[in-house]
Amino acid sequence: MTTALICHDDCLYHVTPPGHPEQVARLQEIGHALAASEFDPLRRVDAPLGQDRDILRCHPGDYLTRVAAAIPASSNASLDADTHLSPGSLIAARRAVGGNIAAVDLVLSGDVQNAFVACRPPGHHAETATAMGFCLFGSVSIAAKYALDHHGLERVAVVDFDVHHGNGTQDLLWNEPRTLFCSSHQMPLYPGSGAAHETGAFGNVMNTPLDPGSDGRVMRDVYDLTIFPAIAAFKPQLILVSAGFDAHRADPLANLNWDTEDFSWLTRRICDLADIHCDGRVVSTLEGGYDLNALAESAAAHVRILMERGQ
Repeated sequence: MTTALICHDDCLYHVTPPGHPEQVARLQEIGHALAASEFDPLRRVDAPLGQDRDILRCHPGDYLTRVAAAIPASSNASLDADTHLSPGSLIAARRAVGGNIAAVDLVLSGDVQNAFVACRPPGHHAETATAMGFCLFGSVSIAAKYALDHHGLERVAVVDFDVHHGNGTQDLLWNEPRTLFCSSHQMPLYPGSGAAHETGAFGNVMNTPLDPGSDGRVMRDVYDLTIFPAIAAFKPQLILVSAGFDAHRADPLANLNWDTEDFSWLTRRICDLADIHCDGRVVSTLEGGYDLNALAESAAAHVRILMERGQ
């Protein structure tokens, strides 16, 4: 058993305007960090292209058509003030979807213990028919539906520790009783959703807002007292992770005060739950993180724990 690192150079061709925080350099810095010799045991896999049938598990056909039609022939186009497109954006987004599908296949087949999908654009803000917050397709939600419908699982948990609420994942899984979506996020903060009273159509959504300025000690209490017991009671057969590293104290887009060790602790505890309930099966995918040094360091710490648990 080992850990898969799933990525593709096509994700470097989703180019945002100069100064945009969701930039090509994010993947480049993660790539540099994971090129160190300690990460040589990773099973490196090229992300395949996500197919229409996969995207349509969560998004309607007319939405996919609209996104494809908006791709510019050159330069950039904008879907909103934050969400931009370049000629390579659709292929990059398909790689993110396909990477998550491939990760689920590898983990559920037993080829690897766990996986990290280092693709962009991110996905957890993409709602059913709305691109927003840098995101085009709900990659993690698509992976959850794929695991349920293609592999026949009965229970899939999604843990989202990005500093911004995963409104898209919540929207896409709101009516899916076979999933449990658990999110910790700063509030108030973009996108403005994620209040504790938002619990899903079947009580399958758990939101735990965190106050601006709070640190990793607060986060650990929230997870130990609230989120982890809920996941344990759900008894997932697979855990998916929306791994945003923008709760780091150095991140420019938010105001939480986590450090790199907090991401290591959180990854380790998620793997503990996976060991108990689903034979250690974890698929993690990159979401946010916009200070390049903090992102690279935190993502490397995250993958390091996955590798330890994948041995």
